[in-house]
Amino acid sequence: MYHHHVRDAVALKVATTRMSRQIYFCGSIRGGRQDVDLYGRLVAALRRYGTVLTEFVADPKVTDMGSNEGTATTDREIHDRDVRLLEECDTIVAEVTQPSLGVGYEIGRGIAMGGRRVLCLYRPQPDKRLSAMIRGLPPSKDIQVVDYSADSFEQVLSDFFSAA
Repeated sequence: MYHHHVRDAVALKVATTRMSRQIYFCGSIRGGRQDVDLYGRLVAALRRYGTVLTEFVADPKVTDMGSNEGTATTDREIHDRDVRLLEECDTIVAEVTQPSLGVGYEIGRGIAMGGRRVLCLYRPQPDKRLSAMIRGLPPSKDIQVVDYSADSFEQVLSDFFSAA
């Protein structure tokens, strides 16, 4: 009988943690929208692990010229909204294949804030190398840079979130 109570308590803790997790997803917007369909798949998968605060990053209506970036319209409004969302999150998941100044800034700012787990996802390409400022992050349980493919991200996410 005791074993069932322990198992149920553990399952409840896992479910509670999953539902209370606040995830900030980063992907290129003005740096290029080539991966927006993949962002949509990533955001859909991330919803299983918590609330995605930045689902608009995966919206195909958001263009590289910045139109329709949620409710914020000026550069200052976008910056302030995104910093506020970074402050609210406990986890940052960044797709870093498409180079983006904004994504790099969000990762750095989030790490500097402290107390956030960070997962950077990179799809290796023969003619490109990931920035040393991302690839060179000291690995830990809370900060990971992982090479992946569009077919393997589900397992990468599972491994990252199960290590929390």
